[in-house]
Amino acid sequence: MKHLMGEEWKLHPAGGATGEAYVAQQGDEKIFIKRNSSPFLAVLSAEGIVPKLLWTKRLENGDVITAQRWVNGRELKSSEMKAGRVANLLSRIHRSVELRDMFMRMGNRPLTPRDLYYDLKGRTARIGIQDPYIQHALEWLDYQVSFIQTPEHVVCHADVNHNNWIESEENGLFLIDWDGAIVADPALDLAPLLYIYVPKSDWGEWLAHYGEPLTNELEKRLQWYMVAQCVEGMIWRFERQEYHEITKWSDLLSEILKESEHHSL
Repeated sequence: MKHLMGEEWKLHPAGGATGEAYVAQQGDEKIFIKRNSSPFLAVLSAEGIVPKLLWTKRLENGDVITAQRWVNGRELKSSEMKAGRVANLLSRIHRSVELRDMFMRMGNRPLTPRDLYYDLKGRTARIGIQDPYIQHALEWLDYQVSFIQTPEHVVCHADVNHNNWIESEENGLFLIDWDGAIVADPALDLAPLLYIYVPKSDWGEWLAHYGEPLTNELEKRLQWYMVAQCVEGMIWRFERQEYHEITKWSDLLSEILKESEHHSL
């Protein structure tokens, strides 16, 4: 990476799970460098969803290096996720035809609820998880999946954790880290954001900023995708043997399933 930038640039690891991101600094100037970023970074940059893309270089081995403008800012706090501007930005992302068309041109097909269920079931079996909460949740997902209708497919970020929302010093808002993005039901993003960060009494108001009414049909989809998210969170912790972190997911899972049973009475 050093030879791409020149000796006058100082490189520092930027953290992250892949270890492929760096901050390059020359005097007061800083840029964000990453290897093999999301292939639709240019569209995300053009629409103001991520910090401005400065340049892209393809290496001889096929790797692609991207440079983005460094944003002096901070991650949003959990309590700030219920703000209308978060809903507005997510709405812009989900309604971007350019993003969806580019993703589909790359040969990606939409993730269906049934696909997601089979993926979770297969991972559970491969790891040999016998957890009764997960087994019950998988049975519930299997039973309910036939009632889940997907009205549209959009580009979903698939990790809307508050740590991925950055506010710049100029009060701009960005959603970063697009490596796991997929085309799916927008409820895939909406469910964890609403369940984890927004009080249920405020869902209607938040969704009004997003541009959708809170209907019974949408609530069912949110519930289904959040159960799937809880199972995903538990599997992820099981894989890493972080058993102390599983409880928060199992507690939320129990709460949602109890709520589902109450509504079906």
